[in-house]
Amino acid sequence: MEIERFRIDVPQGVLDDLAARLADTRWPDEIPGEGWDYGTDPAYLRELVEYWRTGYDWRAQERALNQFDHFRATVDGLGVHFIHARGKGPDPFPLIISHGWPGSVVEMLKIIPMLTDPASHGGEASDSFDVVVPSLPGYGFSDKPINRGMSNTRVARMWHRLMTEGLDYRRFGAQGGDWGGMISSRLGFDFPESVAGVHLNLMTGVPAFLGAPDPPLTEAEQEFLRQARRWFDDEGGYFHIQRTKPQTLGFGLNDSPVGLAAWIIEKFRTWSDCGGNPENSYTRDELLTNIMLYWVNQTGPSSVRHYYENRVDNWRFQPGERVEAPCAVALFPVEINRPPREWAERTHNVQRWTEMPRGGHFAAMEQPQLLAEDIRAFFRGLRD
Repeated sequence: MEIERFRIDVPQGVLDDLAARLADTRWPDEIPGEGWDYGTDPAYLRELVEYWRTGYDWRAQERALNQFDHFRATVDGLGVHFIHARGKGPDPFPLIISHGWPGSVVEMLKIIPMLTDPASHGGEASDSFDVVVPSLPGYGFSDKPINRGMSNTRVARMWHRLMTEGLDYRRFGAQGGDWGGMISSRLGFDFPESVAGVHLNLMTGVPAFLGAPDPPLTEAEQEFLRQARRWFDDEGGYFHIQRTKPQTLGFGLNDSPVGLAAWIIEKFRTWSDCGGNPENSYTRDELLTNIMLYWVNQTGPSSVRHYYENRVDNWRFQPGERVEAPCAVALFPVEINRPPREWAERTHNVQRWTEMPRGGHFAAMEQPQLLAEDIRAFFRGLRD
């Protein structure tokens, strides 16, 4: 497998074009005082875009990103970008962390040093990891798929090849949330001989993905299904369009930076433990740098097509099937999906279950210390 070093260096012309588009934004009308009721708050977005245009420094963020070791590998004919951070402990354990939508490797920047160098972040050197954080195909600095079928199942197989053939890790752990949680589960399901354990901060038990388990259900499971249905009624519009007509949406995401920001920022507000203001959980620079990875690489359309591919290749556990690799679940209170433990145990070999005191969907970015401590604790007994 061909692997080469990679350095982020966005052409100045791309940044100049962005500046021009931001300055020439054609703003939509709005209902006075609407706030976030109809979607992204126009007043908040105007403030964010003004900062993006006049105060945000991409080159400074680029330099910060380049402090990590970046690589690109050709896996199954597709270029895959990844960060590879070596651990500083006596025997670092390999761990691949996968993001989802609308995230990126930017989500993991805080947690990487906490895992590679735990002794400098309140932990023990013996808990260190070699951390691999790839950009999903069609996201960030990875190539965009040009053929159908880039589902979570296929990505998991690519990640297995990257870890075992490319990086020569014969045994490793997998961690993730959102699509990354599902990819990590699939790694544990398909490759139990390689995957020592699976740590999830989004449980892959949403009925829309896996289907309801066979009756009888416990009362807690029935309530979970009721809550999930209410959530999809209130918040699932993005999901339905991205899994059915992603290309229609993609034209706007690729042509308008403000349209892209509005589509993404609303999720960081709604899915985070931020009290209604995303800047209670993230800085403006963090929010914009994540958006920039979509804009400069033109991966808005390819990232949302990932939903379509997973609708076509809809992984469902058959009766008696489950992820047999040891699993841990960290449940954050403002997560989009919070099943009871018995639901999770139907499809996963759950060995650790942690209900967190705060945080939401983007846990590695919002509550990195809590997540890092739980990851360390889970894999402590799986290293040998």
